[in-house]
Formats: sequence, structure tokens, C-alpha cells
Amino acid sequence: MPIASVTDFFEEIVRDLHTSLYLALGGSIDEESLNWSSQAVELASTGIKILILLAVLGFFYWLANYILRQSQAKIRLNERRTKIVRSVLRYVWIVASLIAIMSQINFEPETIKATAKASTWAGIYYVLWASSGQIIHRVLQHYGLNASIEQLLKNILSVLLLVLGLASVMAQFGFDIVSLVAGLGIVGLAVGFAAQSTLANFIAGITILLEQSFQVGDWIHINDNEGRVVLIALRTTHILTRDNITVIIPNSNVASSEVINLTSKNFIRFDIRVRIAFEDDIETARKEILQVLSNTDAVLNRPETSATVAEIGEYGVFFIVRFWVKPAAVARIPKIKEVLQEEIKIAFDAANISTPYPHMRLLMPKDVDYPIATKPFATTTQIVPEELPLTKGE
Repeated sequence: MPIASVTDFFEEIVRDLHTSLYLALGGSIDEESLNWSSQAVELASTGIKILILLAVLGFFYWLANYILRQSQAKIRLNERRTKIVRSVLRYVWIVASLIAIMSQINFEPETIKATAKASTWAGIYYVLWASSGQIIHRVLQHYGLNASIEQLLKNILSVLLLVLGLASVMAQFGFDIVSLVAGLGIVGLAVGFAAQSTLANFIAGITILLEQSFQVGDWIHINDNEGRVVLIALRTTHILTRDNITVIIPNSNVASSEVINLTSKNFIRFDIRVRIAFEDDIETARKEILQVLSNTDAVLNRPETSATVAEIGEYGVFFIVRFWVKPAAVARIPKIKEVLQEEIKIAFDAANISTPYPHMRLLMPKDVDYPIATKPFATTTQIVPEELPLTKGE
């Protein structure tokens, strides 16, 4: 390609860019030549007008904030409402500044009008969104519902206000909202079929929150997991076990499983089993057991504790010891049981109450003198269970 042709090509590109910049600054293509000086004057004039308008709007914005600070104590606005009012004032100032700039740079009147309407709708939905949380909190507090349902309703209402706000704003610029909603419905249906398990967990989560079978902070047992509920989300339930391990269970599994809520009442009963020998006194053993229970801080005095004979077994008398604790002590139940068993053993030793263990004793006939080499152990030996006290060193 000749060098002259290449030069002409780039010169044409520069001329096009020059003309485009001139038109962007408000010049007319009908003019015989590009009058940059007049355009510079007009551009400077427009900039000065914009700065004046912004300064006036900024002054009114500052004045409104000053009046708000001075009258905050008189009209008894709390901190949260003050923040909302300041946000509204800031929003009005930004929108007014935007419209002022648009009016000076040759935007179409219809576009400016649509922007003003869209900004008004957006401001209304923002105020509703900012105040909805407090309204929901008061309503749920009046009916005694828990914080999990409050968070759920806040999330749903936030999404609803966001969708309605976007639809109202887009409608001001000529978008067909009906067609858009129909398209979103079809897409949502397709996504629903593709994520059936997620939807099942979502619906189960709403059911759990509404039924309130358990709440955040309750100690529950579900399947093979036991722990404190730390979070009820829309898809999963989080349980913190005694080992400080978080177990995340899908809500659909929670809804279809047997859930034992250990802290749904004011106190909960647990039990342990202890054993004494046949020759020991039952009343003395019961007295020692009840004394240990009364000396344990975690065990409640009311309802009363009990120590009753559950079984007279092959190797001793079995007691079932029942005691009550508060919901806060449920997480420490294994430790409480271990301490009780240790203290009961110490009390039994101090009271000379033996704890039997399984063993065997060989009985040989005394009236028959067998030679050592021919003594028939197989025919004369008897194996008899016997209760012996468990002593130290054995």
C-alpha cells in the first residue's frame, strides 16, 4: 500500500474524531467550519451555570442538616430516625443535583421528567425498606415470635421491596414490566425444576421457623447429632456439639426426622445407675446417694431427686438415681454424671458400702480325699456366682 494512502487513511480518522468531539460538545454539523471558540464559551457558560446550581443546592442541603441538628432534641428524634432523615436529605440533594446537571447539558425534557419520577419512586421504596425492619420487630415482639422468623420476614420483605422498586423505576423509562415479570417467572420455573432439593430445604426452613419446634439456643437431639442450635437458615440448620464442632443439617432432613428438644421446658430429668452388694443396707446407700445429689450445685432441689431400687440382679442391687437440672446445664450433662458417679463411689467407700463385681468361686467337697494326681476336678468342682466387696488391691 502506498505511503500517501496510509497517510490519508489516518487523516480521515482524525477528522472524524474531531467532528464527533465537536458534535458531542453541542456544535452543529450544518456549520461550514468548526467554531471551537464559540463552543468553548458555551461550554464554560454551561459549566458556570452547573456550579451555581450545585452551590445553591449544597447550601440548602447544609441548611436542612443544620436545622435538623438544632431541632433534634425538640422533636425527640432518636438516633435511628435521625439517620433515616439525613439519608433522605442526602438522597434529595443528590437527585436534585443530577436533574440540575441534566437540564443544562441538553437532555430531552421527557428523559429529565422520567428521571425525576424514577428517583421519587426509588426514594419512597428506600424509606419503606429502612423503616420495615423496625415495624416487623415491633409486630413480632407484640405476638411473641422469635428472632429467626423476624430475620426471615425481613429478608422476604427486602427482596419484595427491591423487586417492586426496580419495576417502578424501570416503568418510568418505558420498559414493559408485564413482559419482564412474565420472563422472570419462566426463568424462575426453570430454575425451580433444576434446584428441587434447594427449594425443598427452603420450604422446610420456613416451616421450621413458623412451627417453632425449636429455636436458636435450644439443645436438641436429631438423628445421631446432639448440640445447641446456633443458626436456623433458610436452607440449613447449624448445631454446635459439645466438642465445639458445627454440624450443618439440611432443613429437609430436619423436617422429616425425629427431633428431641431437651431445653423446651424449665427443667429436665436425667438418671444414672449405681450398684451395691446384697449384704449392704439399702436405706444407708440411698441416704448417701441423696446426700451427694444435694451437695451438687447443678442438681435442683425441686423437683425432688430420687434413688430407688431398679433391679435385684445377679451381682448386686441396682439403684436408678434420678435428678433434675436447668436447661443451661444440659450441655454439661456427661460431666455432671461423671462427677456424680465419682462422688457416690467416694461416699460408699466412706460408709463401708461395697461395690460388687462379677467373679467366680470354686467349691470343692471337703469329705473326700482324692489323690493329687487323680483328683477329679471336672466332676466335683462347682462354679458359683458370689458377691464380694470390691476392696483396694484386688
